[in-house]
Amino acid sequence: VAAAELVKYFKMGPPSGINLTQMAVATVLAGLIGSVTFFGSYIAFGKLAEFLAVKWKLHAWQKAVKFGSALLFVVLGAYIAWSSGFSIYSDLSLIFLLLTALMTLGKKAVFPGIQMVKLVSAIATVAVGVMLVLQVMGTMSFTDQPMDLFWLLVSISALLGVTLTFSIGGADMPVVIALLNSYSGIAAAMTGFVINNTVLIIAGSLVGASGIILTNIMCVAMNRSLANVLFGAMGSTVQDVDVDEIYKSVKSTSADEIAMMLEMAQKVLIVPGYGMAVSQAQHTVRDLANLLESKWNIEVVYGVHPVAGRMPGHMNVLLAEANIPYDKLLEMDDVNSMMDSIDVCIVIGANDVVNPVARTEGSPISGMPIIDVDKARTVIVIKRSLSPGFAGIPNPLFAAENAMMFFNDGKKAFTEIITAVKES
Repeated sequence: VAAAELVKYFKMGPPSGINLTQMAVATVLAGLIGSVTFFGSYIAFGKLAEFLAVKWKLHAWQKAVKFGSALLFVVLGAYIAWSSGFSIYSDLSLIFLLLTALMTLGKKAVFPGIQMVKLVSAIATVAVGVMLVLQVMGTMSFTDQPMDLFWLLVSISALLGVTLTFSIGGADMPVVIALLNSYSGIAAAMTGFVINNTVLIIAGSLVGASGIILTNIMCVAMNRSLANVLFGAMGSTVQDVDVDEIYKSVKSTSADEIAMMLEMAQKVLIVPGYGMAVSQAQHTVRDLANLLESKWNIEVVYGVHPVAGRMPGHMNVLLAEANIPYDKLLEMDDVNSMMDSIDVCIVIGANDVVNPVARTEGSPISGMPIIDVDKARTVIVIKRSLSPGFAGIPNPLFAAENAMMFFNDGKKAFTEIITAVKES
């Protein structure tokens, strides 16, 4: 819409009754934010669909990208040094090349140089945006084809959106979704300013403001700053982990064994994750909770992590859909404070949000608040396999002394447990 209005302006002159400065600035912001949102959302989709997710061990194509881009940066560094008139043997050039190599070949950098690309892209978008505003206002002329500046702005913004979203990993994706949602609202509001549409301005402002507020709430809940989420390195995945060593003592269990453990319990905690959403097991989870309460008078509560699932409030929505009383949904801090009194904790499809590695300094999810399910007396983890979560790292919880794995689909597993409880 902004591009169409800009073409109309350059062909027919400024529309009547609109402030030229307002139009110029709003057009630039609509193009910039809209492009970042559009292309960033595609990358977010790819990561959520898991075909762009970086796992704990690099695939061949990811290694090719890593070392290929590192080589590209070194070659570019040599070219810049040479074209600037420095001898390739001069101290300045050698220092420049050394710094470039160190920056790009870091052990933790899955996609080397991505932070530099972010920085350069951000600076370039601001510079091109200012140039376009001055061109529209007639203050300065930079090109005979003003639309070229707009499409250049959109292209650089697209690169910025891709790199910002692509470098975000682990459980930060719900934060990114909330932020992209906010961006879409802001872009809509800017478009409203371009076409002088009050309804679009108000609607976009509401979406943008609510998205920013939700993003901030989630960042606080995760003990992270927004800058840390956006500019944190993606390469925090662990590449030298011996998964076989971690999972050598994994114990599996069955529905009948789980039913016996539940019969002796007084307090049960259910921690839902993305696996519950995939299997649509929320109603079956409710049925098991109701059965335990009615048959054995067991207290059942739910521990909800603020970023469990694939979007903000994902688990809350699913549990509310199953008509689970809201007072049974406990926040992370409340759950952790009572973990010593939990007899049996059932984790259904959650991974990163219960991974004790988060307590280890320097780990990929270091500092991320988790639900301390490993402190419960008995932990039952329902998953289809030992595959890592979205952060792409193994979970030592699965092999803990007090933990047992029930390998099954979430809904099917709870159905079998319900049957076993009824028969016991």
